[in-house]
Amino acid sequence: MKRILLATAAVVMFAMPVAAQAAETYNFDPNHTNINWNANHFGFSSPSGRFGLKDGSITIDEAAPANSSVNVTIDVNGLVTGIPKFDEHLKSPDFLDAAKFPEATFKSTKVETGADNTAKVTGDLTLHGVTKPVVLDVKLNKQGENPMTKIKSVGFSGKTVIKRSEFGIDKYVPNVSDEVTIAIEAEAGLK
Repeated sequence: MKRILLATAAVVMFAMPVAAQAAETYNFDPNHTNINWNANHFGFSSPSGRFGLKDGSITIDEAAPANSSVNVTIDVNGLVTGIPKFDEHLKSPDFLDAAKFPEATFKSTKVETGADNTAKVTGDLTLHGVTKPVVLDVKLNKQGENPMTKIKSVGFSGKTVIKRSEFGIDKYVPNVSDEVTIAIEAEAGLK
C-alpha cells in the first residue's frame, strides 16, 4: 500500500507542472475590452474614439511565453466618438471607408517578455485593406479567477502608435496627425 501511495504521489507531482504549463486559450470579453485611439487635430486638440471588438482570443503559454499568441477582429463600423456626425465622417471614404473595409484584424507573429509582467507583441495589423507590422507594448494586469463568472481570466493593457498614411488613410495629413495612438484595455476568460 505504501508503494502505491508513493507511486501515486510521484505521478501527481510530475503531472502537475505539465498541466500547469500547458498553453491556455482565452476568449476576449467584448464588454470589458476597449480599443481606444486618439490623434492630433491641427494642433488644437486630440480627438479620441473607441472601436468595438468583434471577436478575438489570446493563447498564453506560461512554460514558453514566446509561443503565446493573440488574434483579434475589430468592428470598424463599431467606431464611436460620442459625436454621430464625426463618427460618420471617420467611417466615410475620407478616412476608414468602413463600408468597403468593415473589419480590421491583428494577428501576432512574435511575443517577447520583459520585466514586471510586460511584453512586446509584434503582429500584423490589417486596416483599410493594408497589412503592416505593428509592435504593442503590453502589460499583464492580472491573472486569476473572475469573482463573477468563476472562470480563469486575464487582463492586459497595451499601447502602440501607427502612421495612418501607411494604411492608405492620408486625408488631411500632416494637419490632422499622421500618428494615431492606440490604447487597449482587454479582459479575456478561459475557453
